[in-house]
Amino acid sequence: MQRKLRVLFFVEGFTDIRFVAGLSQICDLTMAVPAHAYAESGLKNRVAASGAQLVVHEIPGGRLAFQVRSFLYLWRVARTFDVILAQEVLRGALNATLVGALRGVPVVTYMGIAPVEYFRCRRERGRIGIVGALVGEAVIRTLMTINGRLATRCLAMGPYLRDIALRSCPRSEIGLYYGVDVDRFRPADAMERARLRRLLNLPVRQFLVLLSSRMSHEKDPETVLRGVALARARGLDAVVLNLGGGFHEFIALARALDLGDISEWVIGRPAVHPISEVPDYFRAVDAVVLASLAEGAAYSTLEGLACMTPVVATAVGGMAVQLQGYARLTPRQDPGAIADALIEIASDAEAARARMRPGRDHVCREWSREKAFQDLRHILTTVAFGVERHREAA
Repeated sequence: MQRKLRVLFFVEGFTDIRFVAGLSQICDLTMAVPAHAYAESGLKNRVAASGAQLVVHEIPGGRLAFQVRSFLYLWRVARTFDVILAQEVLRGALNATLVGALRGVPVVTYMGIAPVEYFRCRRERGRIGIVGALVGEAVIRTLMTINGRLATRCLAMGPYLRDIALRSCPRSEIGLYYGVDVDRFRPADAMERARLRRLLNLPVRQFLVLLSSRMSHEKDPETVLRGVALARARGLDAVVLNLGGGFHEFIALARALDLGDISEWVIGRPAVHPISEVPDYFRAVDAVVLASLAEGAAYSTLEGLACMTPVVATAVGGMAVQLQGYARLTPRQDPGAIADALIEIASDAEAARARMRPGRDHVCREWSREKAFQDLRHILTTVAFGVERHREAA
C-alpha cells in the first residue's frame, strides 16, 4: 500500500479547524504553530475535540522569538516531509521558503488575503501614518517577491487572489482552502427557518440580517449598520446579528455611530463552532450582508449562497469577481445601496431565495469542500513527486 504524503503545515498566525481537519484526511499531517495564537484562537481545543489525526508542534515566543525558533525548527525537520505547506506569503512563509530552498524540500504557499490591499486599509482608517504605510508596504512587497521566487507553488483562494499572486509567483494557481460543506450549508424552508430561530434564540418574525465577520481594518461594519438603520427608517423591521470573536467591538461601534436605540435591533454573539453550529445561522436568516474596504475570497458570502440565502456584498476584490451574477453587489461604503437591497429582498422573500438557486449550484460545482481537498491532494502530490523525480534525475 502506498504511504500517505507527509505534509508539514506551517502556520504563522491563525488558521481554521475546517482546513486542519480536511488536510488531516488527505495526508500524514504535522502542524507547526505559534503556541500563544494556537491556544488563544481556540484552535487547540477544537483540534483536540475534532478527533483529527495529526501531530502538532507548538513553537513558543513572541513575533521575533517565533521567527528565530521556527527557522531552527524548520531547518531541523524539513527533510522528514515530502512537502511543506506554508500559511500566507509573508514573514512566516519566508522561513519555510528559505529552508525549503536550502534543504531541497518543496514548499507550497497559501494566500488567503490580499496583503497590500489589506494593509492599505490601515492607512485609510488612520491607524498608521504615511511613513509607516510606505515602509510597511515596501516590506510586504519584498516578502511577497522573495517568497514568490522561492516557493515551488503558490495557491491562492479564488481567481482574484490568484491573479494577485501571479505578480510575484508565476507558478500560482487557485486553491479553495477548506471549501464550502454544501451538505451542511443547505437551503431551509420557512418552517425549518422558524424552528432554527427558536432553537438559536433569534427573533422569529423580524427581518434578520447576518454579518458573519471578524472586526478588522479591512472590513466595513459601519456601512452594514448604517444600511440596516436606513432600511429600518424606511419601514423594514430589520435586525442585524454579528457572529464573531469581535462582537463586543461590533456592539460598541453601533453605539458610537449614534443610530438610535440599538438594543432593539443590533445583536452580537461570540463565534460558534464553524462545522457544527455556524451553518444553522446561515440557514435561519433572511439575508447575509458583508461590506468590506478590501476583500480576498469572503467565504461567508459563498456559504450564504450555498444556503440559498440572499447575499448583499460590496463590489470589491474577490467578492466583485466571484459573486457577479449571484449576489446583490453594492458600491463601496454605500449604506443606501445596502438598504435598497434589503428592502427589495424583503418585498418578496421567497422569490429572492428562489433566485439564489444558480448561486448554490455555482458553489456546489466550483467551491465545495470535496473539490477543495481533492484539488489540494492532487497539487501537493504533484509538487512532491515532481521534485522527488527531479532529485533522482540529478
